[in-house]
Amino acid sequence: MSLRAKLILAQSPLALALLLLGVVSGSVTRRLGAQARLILADNYRSVLAAERMKGSLDRLNGDALVLLAGHPEGVAGDLTANRGTFERELVAQEGNITEPGEGDATRALRKGWVEYQASLDQYLGASDRDTRDRIYFSQLQPRFRRADQLADEILGINQDAMVHKVDRADRRAEQFERLVILAIVLALGIGVVSSTWLTTRTTRPLGVVAAAVRRFGENDFKARAQVRGKDEIASVATEFNRMADRLERYRQSSLGELLQAEQAAQSAIDSLPDPILLMNAEGGLHGANTAAGRVLGIDPDLEGSEVYARADPGVRAVVEKLRAHVLGGKGNYVPKGFEEALRVANTPEGEKIMLPRATPIYGEGGNVSGATIVLQDATRLFRFDELKNNLVATVAHELRTPLTSLRMALHLCTEGVVGSLTAKQADLMFAARDDCERLQVIVDELLNLSRIESGQIELRRRRASPESLVAPAVDVHKGGAEQAGVTIAAEVPPGLPDVFVDPDRLQLVFTNMLNNAVRFAPRDSQITVRARVTRSSEVQNHKLSEPDEVRFEVVDQGPGIPKEHQVGLFEKFFRVPGSPMGGGSGLGLFIAKGLVQAHGGRIGVDSQPGRGATFWFTVPVAPAVERG
Repeated sequence: MSLRAKLILAQSPLALALLLLGVVSGSVTRRLGAQARLILADNYRSVLAAERMKGSLDRLNGDALVLLAGHPEGVAGDLTANRGTFERELVAQEGNITEPGEGDATRALRKGWVEYQASLDQYLGASDRDTRDRIYFSQLQPRFRRADQLADEILGINQDAMVHKVDRADRRAEQFERLVILAIVLALGIGVVSSTWLTTRTTRPLGVVAAAVRRFGENDFKARAQVRGKDEIASVATEFNRMADRLERYRQSSLGELLQAEQAAQSAIDSLPDPILLMNAEGGLHGANTAAGRVLGIDPDLEGSEVYARADPGVRAVVEKLRAHVLGGKGNYVPKGFEEALRVANTPEGEKIMLPRATPIYGEGGNVSGATIVLQDATRLFRFDELKNNLVATVAHELRTPLTSLRMALHLCTEGVVGSLTAKQADLMFAARDDCERLQVIVDELLNLSRIESGQIELRRRRASPESLVAPAVDVHKGGAEQAGVTIAAEVPPGLPDVFVDPDRLQLVFTNMLNNAVRFAPRDSQITVRARVTRSSEVQNHKLSEPDEVRFEVVDQGPGIPKEHQVGLFEKFFRVPGSPMGGGSGLGLFIAKGLVQAHGGRIGVDSQPGRGATFWFTVPVAPAVERG
């Protein structure tokens, strides 16, 4: 017997149980329906006839009273119609006698109706009002009441019978309900037990095959599935045994040695603690080591987007970024610093800081056939860097108070407040004051550095015009520029949109840029501070888009900066080779970069050797002000 036939046979008890439930439910439904039809057939028609007869009697009595009152108009037609209605309903009642006592009441009603009609005819035939008055109160009204009482009696008999039959139907319905519940429990119990037993017996060989496959996967190459029969499971077991025999022979061949070498290489990769991903030329995941699954939650055995189902969304974004960089022919990808680090929170060891690296894999023809992505665990280095930054911030903060006192003392001495100085003493004091001012600048830069690296920059934003930002910066540095033989000019066209910034923080950016420009600009040259708008797109629907940013530029006519040194200008402690000694600490442009980025802007430099330099930064335009 085939596996399909066995499975169908295993489900047959449930099918029989459902059939039994259908038969029982159908029988119960038919019986309940018969009870309802019995009530309608036996009693409802009699109740309806009795109510119509009572209505006809009431209308006949009303017509008689109208006639007695001396208004005969239209009464004859109504009397005839009501007498006909009563007669039809009485005939219907005589043909639907079903309850005890109902026949006697119906016959009495027939007799009373005959007597009432006789009195009504006599009443209608009276020629004067006195005669009608006497006939109505002596004969017609008593016989009307008698007929109405008999109709009420028939109505009550049938209504009582309907109530009793409904009660009896409710009791039977409860009995039928218990019967159906019992049948359901018995049928389902027998069906489930029988189906479970048959299914377990049918699928037991699958467990034998699964156990053999599991043992074979655990490198027990002697494992075989021993299954008897001629169904599909037995066929699968036979094919598995054949495959196991061939694989065992394959492992003993030279190809098997290659496979072992590949497994050894995979074991070596798995032994590395950092997650490693191997990407193919199509961008799919070709392989990964154990750390990738343990730390990042990546499963290389899955396909498509399911590979990253358990991974942090940031992991997939970084992998896609590195893959696009390498497969795009841009060579190795090396992180520039901890700002490119990836934070992975949900790892067995807690949060980890990973530095991404990527190198291309070249094929036989020299083309890029894949990429190797390594996420280096830099958690300890990151913590040490944080410790260093905290130490720098602490030292700078502790130096600030005594340095302030020292500056004040030197200032008082140089101003002669505490007494006059000799010329030599004054020279020493002025030199000490200049060094103290330089040290104060360095301490302030270290404090700003610590705030930027810890992300604790506080911005007090407000609306400001570009002119109100450029003018103070130019005024502050005019004196120093004149001493260096340089002029500073501002070029701010009217009508520029406002920006939403912290003016004090941006003055620090201008200060760093202008100090560099004054330091490197030749004598008798000019430094220009400009402002203009920039747009994110050129044309949309034949209309210029609204300005997105305001760009500020500091242009000098100095020696310029070689292109190979421009990348590092905005890094910490970077100094262009060949720069004159006695300059800044190398933190100014790094701090300016952090402040501009905190405003949501960009910063950069455009320069060619011998043609000066243009340092620039952008800040977003302030939102439009709604006017009521």
